Amino acid sequence: MAHAMTFAEKALAHHAGLGRVSPGEIVLVRPDVALSHDNSAAIAETFQAMGARHVFNPQVNAIFLDHAAPPPSTKHADNHRAVRDFVRAQGIKNFFDVGHGICHQVLVEEGLALPGEIVLGADSHTPHAGVMGAFAAGIGRTEMASVWALGEIWLRVPESIKILVSGELNYGVTAKDIALAVIAEQGADGALYMSVEWHGETIEALDVSERSVLTNMMAEMGAKNSIIPVDGKTTAYLSGRARQKFKPLHPDANASYRKTIEVDVSTLEPLVACPHRVDNVRPLSQMNDIRIDQAFLGTCTNGRLEDLEQAAALLKGRAVHQDVRFYVIPASARILHRAIENGTIETLLAAGAVLGTPGCGPCMGNHMGVPGTGEVTVSTANRNFQGRMGTRGSEIYLANPLIVAASAITGKLTHPKELL
Repeated sequence: MAHAMTFAEKALAHHAGLGRVSPGEIVLVRPDVALSHDNSAAIAETFQAMGARHVFNPQVNAIFLDHAAPPPSTKHADNHRAVRDFVRAQGIKNFFDVGHGICHQVLVEEGLALPGEIVLGADSHTPHAGVMGAFAAGIGRTEMASVWALGEIWLRVPESIKILVSGELNYGVTAKDIALAVIAEQGADGALYMSVEWHGETIEALDVSERSVLTNMMAEMGAKNSIIPVDGKTTAYLSGRARQKFKPLHPDANASYRKTIEVDVSTLEPLVACPHRVDNVRPLSQMNDIRIDQAFLGTCTNGRLEDLEQAAALLKGRAVHQDVRFYVIPASARILHRAIENGTIETLLAAGAVLGTPGCGPCMGNHMGVPGTGEVTVSTANRNFQGRMGTRGSEIYLANPLIVAASAITGKLTHPKELL
């Protein structure tokens, strides 16, 4: 009888040319995608210091300028120029310059992360691409330099966690709340170097945009990768988009997991991650009169069209609070175009929102909405560490797009149902 395997075991065994693997084994694999962003110039320096001259396979590289885009300083602009020079010299075709959007969103949109593939990225939120049924994991810059040079890498086979999600979401509750609920229960290191699989009727009911919140946020639980099994929604999304043929891999029904977590979302209420930890989670209903200075809707976690549309529905005929800046930054140019076409952007601007160029914006504290000392931000991002948005003396609350939009209107943390 064949050895039953989890998704991660199956993906790594397949790429290593082995019949089976077990957690803890080290395997040698060739990734299908090597993702990097503004950090590509630093990786290129290490690459050259190693004695490498040409990337192993330019088709595997996918490079994005998104973390400080447009560049807020000469230093950032010079970094971008170095990346462009490298891309040109190496003949890398999958290059997405300033304005295309956030690497994780664009990689998926462009059909570059496919079911069954191995996607490695020099960014901690690379597990995002697991929404497409890929084994997607973040690696260090030095590791990425060697992947560029050699086209292969050693990976340790992770243990796996299975999350079974059931029930229907109540109004004001989104995939962001499911992720925060799991992180709160398991802790910020609850999935350290593990593969997190999402299963159940609730996951099947979510659209691709909501699903990607779950795979993305598992980076905040320490996961090596996170996966949503391929179904009709995945293949429909990839139709006309996938850059090449793919073969989905599914975990075996009787695979062995380190643990199984069950979540019933029917009793879930909107949650907020309080400063300065992502696992410092409290129900919104228990938080009274937390005043805010700015609200931020965007990032690779929640800057998608559906998020912008939800915010616009709340803001229609209303105005952003006079004491609040409401920054809206779509995760990609494609999303921005669609949001302009369907009137979403017009509604947000009419209410007083400030629109930013598709990219990471203030998420990591470079520019485009950095808070002042002592200020409070409510954000749809995935991190709220002290100083994450560039200002150590400020506070960041993480919440879903509906809460962020409602709070922008009232000037304090607010449940969207209060505005119905």
